[in-house]
Amino acid sequence: MTSLDLLPTEHVSAATRAALTERLAATESATTYQPQLLAPAAYQLLVAVAARLFPQPERPVPIPLASAVDERLAQGKSDGWRYDALPPDRETYRLGLGGIEQIAQALFQANFEQLAPTQQDAVIEALASGNPPGEVWQTLRADRFFEEMLAELTENYYSHPWAQDEIGYVGYADLPAWTKIGLNEKEPREQ
Repeated sequence: MTSLDLLPTEHVSAATRAALTERLAATESATTYQPQLLAPAAYQLLVAVAARLFPQPERPVPIPLASAVDERLAQGKSDGWRYDALPPDRETYRLGLGGIEQIAQALFQANFEQLAPTQQDAVIEALASGNPPGEVWQTLRADRFFEEMLAELTENYYSHPWAQDEIGYVGYADLPAWTKIGLNEKEPREQ
């Protein structure tokens, strides 16, 4: 059973149904999303980085990761945690995305979006290593920024019903009790 099958059933609470329905609706409008906080170029860069970290070639419309980040930043909401070595989230993303472009320029003399996929991966690997080229990284910890960005993109990806279906997750069916908790036991709604 998929989330789309379970969503309208009595197994899903109204609050969970509303949240998942909102995520599905955001996917439908992702192609026309206009950044609210990030500059258009920074937003497109985040889209490109997210596409390398979470490739979704089989989907006609990918799960919208960059727009979820931009919306959160625009609303001034926290994602629940922040390294004390990093500035507030808005500033961290502004600096970090600029730093990704600096890495791309230093390594390949081109913008990230213009690079071949293997070159984009090399930029991301340099960022994750914690010691990439670029002046931004003299004041912003690259490894911490990468971890923060990756954690948020991962959270946004796996909170979407399509990704939950990919991994067989039906825990959003939150109203009934879970009685089948042994090894290889499944509730009827999990079949």
